[in-house]
Amino acid sequence: MHGIGAALILLGGVMEGLFSLPVKLTPKWAWENIWGLGSLAALVLVPLPLLLLTMPQFRSVYAAAPTWAIVSTLLFGAGWGLGGIFFGLGVAELGLSLGTSSIMGLIAISGSVVPLLLEHHGQMPGSGGIALLAGIGVMLLGLIVCSRAGSLKMPSQNDATSSAAGPSFLRGALYCLAAGLLSALVNFALIFGAPITRAATDAGAPPSAANNAIWAIAFAANYLVNVLYCLYLARKKGTLGKFKLPATGHYWLYAIAMGLLWAGGIVIYGLGASMGGTYGPVFGFPMMLIVSILTANLTGVLLGEWRGVATVAKRTMQVGVVLMMAAIVILGYANYWTQ
Repeated sequence: MHGIGAALILLGGVMEGLFSLPVKLTPKWAWENIWGLGSLAALVLVPLPLLLLTMPQFRSVYAAAPTWAIVSTLLFGAGWGLGGIFFGLGVAELGLSLGTSSIMGLIAISGSVVPLLLEHHGQMPGSGGIALLAGIGVMLLGLIVCSRAGSLKMPSQNDATSSAAGPSFLRGALYCLAAGLLSALVNFALIFGAPITRAATDAGAPPSAANNAIWAIAFAANYLVNVLYCLYLARKKGTLGKFKLPATGHYWLYAIAMGLLWAGGIVIYGLGASMGGTYGPVFGFPMMLIVSILTANLTGVLLGEWRGVATVAKRTMQVGVVLMMAAIVILGYANYWTQ
C-alpha cells in the first residue's frame, strides 16, 4: 500500500476513535440527544455537500452505474446504521468488556476476511492471506487483553456475563452478533460499490473523489437510520426537551464535530484504501479499526480515566496496546505481499 494511503487510513482511524468523545462531554443530554444530533450533522453536512463539491456530474454517474451496485450500497449503508444501534444494545446487555471485544472481533473478521473469501479467495493460501489471518488473530488477542485490563480497572463493576445462563445473556449475544456483522457493512459498501467508483472515473471524476459517489449513498442510509431511531427513542423517553436546557448551547457544536469526525473519518479511510488497489479495503479496514480503538483508549488516558488505577491494570493495557500495534505491522506486510 502506498505510504500516503496508509497515512490516510491511520488518520481515518484516529478520527473514528475520537468521534464518540462528545457523548462524554454532554452530561446534561441523554444518549439519544447527542447521538441523534451528531448523526443528523453527519447526514446534512457530509453526503450531499461532498458530492456537489467534488462531483457535479453525479447524476450521470448514477445513471451509468449498475442498479444492483446502487441498491446494494444503499442496503449496506442502512445495515451499517443498524449495526451502530445494536452496538449500544449489546454492550448494555453483556457489559463493556465482553460486549466490545466480541463486536470488534466480529467487525474485523466480517469486514476483511469475508470480502477476501468472496472476492479474492485465491489469495487465502498465499502469504498475503495467511498474514491477514495472523494480523487479525493478533488483533483479537490484543482486544482480549485490553478487555481484561478494563475489568481489572473497575473490579467492583459486575459484568453482565455473570448471568451467562439467563435470557439477558442470549439477547446480548444476539445483539453483539448483529452489531459485529452489520457494522462491517460499511466496508462492503466500499468493495461492492466499486462499479459506482468506475462510473465516476469514466465520467471524469478524479480518483481522489470517485469514492464519494459511494459514500453519499451509504452515509445517507446509515445516518438516516440513526436519526430516526434516536428521534423515536427521545419521544418515547420524553428527552426531546433536553435540547432546550440552559447552558447547553455549546453541546450543538460538539454534535457538529461528532458528525464531521464520524463521517469524515470514513471518507478519509476510503481515500486511503483506494490507493491500496484491489486489496486496499480488505487490509486497510482492520488497520483503521485498530487505530480507532487505540485512539479511544489514549483519549481515556488523557481524560484521566486511568488515574489511580492499579498498576496491574495499566500494565495489562500496555500489553494490549503493543499487540494492537504489532497487528498493524503484520497487516501492512500482508497488503505488501499481495501486490
